[in-house]
Amino acid sequence: MNTEAKVGAFVLVCAGILLATVYRVSSAQIRGARTPYRTYLRYAGGLEPGADVLFGGIKVGQVTAVRPDPQDPTRIEILLDVRQGTPVNAKSVAKLGSVTVITNPVISISMGSNDAARLPANSEITSLETISLDDTERKIVALADSAQTLLEAVHTDVNEVTGDARTLIANLNEVTGKSNQQHISELLTNADAMVTRISPKIDRISDQIVTLTDNANGVIAKIGPAVDNVNATVSEANDTIASARDPLQTDLAEMRKTLEQARGLIVNLQAAVRAKDQNIADTIENLRMATENLNDLTESVKERPWSLIRIRQPEDRKVPKK
Repeated sequence: MNTEAKVGAFVLVCAGILLATVYRVSSAQIRGARTPYRTYLRYAGGLEPGADVLFGGIKVGQVTAVRPDPQDPTRIEILLDVRQGTPVNAKSVAKLGSVTVITNPVISISMGSNDAARLPANSEITSLETISLDDTERKIVALADSAQTLLEAVHTDVNEVTGDARTLIANLNEVTGKSNQQHISELLTNADAMVTRISPKIDRISDQIVTLTDNANGVIAKIGPAVDNVNATVSEANDTIASARDPLQTDLAEMRKTLEQARGLIVNLQAAVRAKDQNIADTIENLRMATENLNDLTESVKERPWSLIRIRQPEDRKVPKK
């Protein structure tokens, strides 16, 4: 082997050693720049190692392992490698997601809270379960069944409501027919005529009641001072008789009692006069109602004289055929 061949072989060996050293150093730096975490889900949704890990929508690492939890086989253990310095905290939540509909599933970690403590390496990130497509499909089927039942019930109710509405419209048409309208118009006309006839009588009775009330008030006003004078006279007579003779005091006491009874009688008389105002008003109201009933009876007899001897209206006489 000549010298040039030896130099070329030496250069190739040095280059290979250099490349291997650079590869090992870069791999060691990359591994040292990652922080491992873990989380647990009950539905992985096709997640595989190498899937992206997103923090607030930013790619910060990869999934390193997806396997059943050795301690709890009903859930899936997911191991993550997250870029060192990523602020994963105690309020962060990991869940299964995807960037778009057609992309592979990823692990999405929420940003949590700035006040929460940062999670150390190999800590568990709180997870949030995602509804699977099968569960969504079952819920949609159950919702469709419920909707079908609801539509059938609504259809039945609508038919019943429609029938009731038709019955109501038929009743309204019957009530508002031409014969009923004419009957109501006649009743209103009779009522107006009756009020017109009775109004002057009511006015006169009201004037008489007012006059009677004024006279009663005048009488009461006149009796009041007389009673006061009698009381003053009795008091003076009591003093005079008491100073003159003792036997007269008993008689004056009895007279005073009699005057007190007279005062009570006068008060009762005033109350009776006041109460009689209401009785007079009630009497007038009764007279008005009796007059209205009598007028109604008179009009009914004028319009339907056959009702005095027959319960039903006689049928119309048929026109004789020629």
